[in-house]
Parts: sequence; structure tokens; C-alpha cells
Amino acid sequence: MLERLNQVMEHIEGHLDREIEPAELARIAATSEYHLRRLFSALAGVGLSEYIRRRRLTVAGADVLAGRGTLLEIAVRHGYGSGEAFARAFRAVHGVGPGEARRGGAVLSSQPRMSFRLIVEGSSSMRYRIVEKDGFAVVGKKVRVPLVHEGMNPEIAGFIRSIPPETLRRLEELSDQEPGGIVGVSDRLPAAPEDRTEGTGLDYYHAVVTAAGAPEGLDALDVPAGAWAVFESSGEFPRTLQYLWRDVFTQWFPSNPYRSRPGPEILRTRLSADGTTADAELWIPVEPERDGEGARNAG
Repeated sequence: MLERLNQVMEHIEGHLDREIEPAELARIAATSEYHLRRLFSALAGVGLSEYIRRRRLTVAGADVLAGRGTLLEIAVRHGYGSGEAFARAFRAVHGVGPGEARRGGAVLSSQPRMSFRLIVEGSSSMRYRIVEKDGFAVVGKKVRVPLVHEGMNPEIAGFIRSIPPETLRRLEELSDQEPGGIVGVSDRLPAAPEDRTEGTGLDYYHAVVTAAGAPEGLDALDVPAGAWAVFESSGEFPRTLQYLWRDVFTQWFPSNPYRSRPGPEILRTRLSADGTTADAELWIPVEPERDGEGARNAG
């Protein structure tokens, strides 16, 4: 997979002066566009579209400083239909307009060209299993909250505290399959990982997984049948759980013949008595790479 990702990077570099189609990049990577975007974002720390934009404007910045044509010629060369559009994009990345940069003395930003390589650290392994599930329902209480990448999400914590104890007891009685008990479910995040910035909205369900319907006063999310990768983790709460999601995309997916598919992400957490540590299961919807796709990482 890493070899294919580096072929994607080569293609991007060779096509900065023309339209780059995400579907073509997914074909080179031999995976789906959805999975490529999620994997790239997790590995690179920046979204695929944003990386392409930054690289294109890094090269354009060099052309501006070197005087390689008029500003309009440079704009057209790098795929912009007008000087105004180019100037807006240039300023967003570099902090100054192309005209100011050409007059000299401007400090520009640079997005280095990326490549991917395998670094082996320590000897820890990830505990996981693949589970095939029939369709089920997520039943519980739902709220729209902002995404928080680090630390406790105060809006989720406050929402959970607001749920009456009798409602939680009703939910626990509905739980009839894995993952058992009350779980946290994240749904309706933006499909493109580069759009999953801090504060992005998501639907959070404090709920159970069940084959039963939703009683009056509770929310429900229907989830179709499919495969799930289930990861186990124990450690400091909530840091270890947030790092688990990162490790799934930076370590597990590049080394295994699966790709993510659209669907909710389910977290089953069991806190210690003092609330400082937790045991957790993270359920991610996956599908096998098709024959000929996504070879195992060879380094």
C-alpha cells in the first residue's frame, strides 16, 4: 500500500499544472476514493485536496518570485481560470498576494513534497478481529456536537450527564448483540477527512446496538449489514482512545487488505472507578480490498 501511495504522490507532482482527479488517484492507489482520502489524511496530517492545493501554490510561488511569466500566465499554468481566483488562493497559502510577493522581500510558505515510508517503532501489536454483522439499529439519544480531536469533548460529556438514569436503564434492556451495553456512536461526519477540522459537526448517539425498534422518545439509526474491524485498547482516558483511531489508519490499514467504507464509528468504553483509565472496543466499518487491490505493505 505504501508503494502505491508513493505512486500517487508521483502522479500529483507530475500534474500540478493541470486538473488532478481524485478518482484517478484512487485508481493508482488501487482502492476507493473514500478510503484513499481517509488514509491520506491520517498518514499525512493534511487532507488530500489541501495537500494538492498547497503543493500547487508552492510551485506557483517559486514561479512568481523567479518571474516566469506574467501573473496571469502563472495563474493559468497552475490551473486557475482568472487572476483574481489565483490571487485569493495565493494569499490564503502565503499570506500575501502574488503582486506583493513579486515586488520583493515577501516571506512565502512552502509545502514540502511528501513521500511515505515504513518506520517500525517498538514491538507493540494491535489487537483486532473482523466481525460480519447483519443489519442492526443504533437506538438511544442523539445530539449534534462539534468534533474535538484532543481531550474530553465537553458537549458530549454534558449531553450524557443530562440523560435521566431511567432512560439509561431502558437502553441497557434493549442491548441484544455486540457491542454490548451502552456505546458512543459517531455518524454524519464529512466524507472527506480534510473537512473534519476541529469544530466540525457530527451526530453523536449515546445508545445501544439492537435488533429491536426504537421506543417512543428515543432516536434510531439503521445500519446495513457488513463487515467491521474491531480494535481493543486499554489505557489513559480519553487520550488512549483518541490515539487508537489514529493508529488504526496510520498502522493497521496500510498493513492489511481492508479499506474503510461509509458508516458510523462505534466506541464501547468501560471506565475505571476513578475515571482515569478505560478499556475500549472501536468498531470501524470495513470491506476487503478487491482482488488485485491493496497489496500488503512490503515496506
